[in-house]
Amino acid sequence: MNRIEEEQQVVELMIRLYCRKHEGNDELCPACKELLDYAHSRLDRCRYGVDKPTCKKCPIHCYRPAMKERIKKVMRWSGPRMICHHPLAAIRHLLREMK
Repeated sequence: MNRIEEEQQVVELMIRLYCRKHEGNDELCPACKELLDYAHSRLDRCRYGVDKPTCKKCPIHCYRPAMKERIKKVMRWSGPRMICHHPLAAIRHLLREMK
């Protein structure tokens, strides 16, 4: 799995966790599905490719302002909970962010 695919997997886990636990949906709601599709499309077009830093450390902010606020809200809520729900993905992401 390459770097972009790993990031796509982590962002999907975070959005699904947020939608399921915070919003109470069994399946992704239309708003979360739209956010997931947008996040995946931005990652697919990332100019850094396999050398991509975590979004938090990226010098280029490629999200539209409205989507940036939505993903920040999801990540702020999901981030601390990832260690309980998806510990391996969370630890890998944290280690990559520390590099």
